[in-house]
Amino acid sequence: MKQKLTAKEEMLMNIFWQHGSLFIRDLITYIPEPKPHYNTVATLVKFLEEKGFVEREPVANTFRYKVKTSERQYRGRTVSDVVAQYYNNSFTSLVSQFVEEDRINLQELKDLIATIENKKK
Repeated sequence: MKQKLTAKEEMLMNIFWQHGSLFIRDLITYIPEPKPHYNTVATLVKFLEEKGFVEREPVANTFRYKVKTSERQYRGRTVSDVVAQYYNNSFTSLVSQFVEEDRINLQELKDLIATIENKKK
């Protein structure tokens, strides 16, 4: 599951992550207007299945699709990819940029350190 999601695939995955297992017809109800054609959504879901993000379960004469990759796993991998590409695999460099741009304050850093220390116990 090293594949990246397109914007449309990510939109569908957000629906799956929020609502759980869905049939394609149910998935379409959560898509904002203008709604794509059923076949378009079915093709996108097929791509998600091929990429390892969802898997299908046969139900009667159709399929229900369920999440195979959690949102947390995807977000973690995506952040790791960004850190590898732009910060030379250094999460410290990423946090340093947030500090330099005043996007994270001292108290937030202390809270983060406390979380790390508590996790090591």
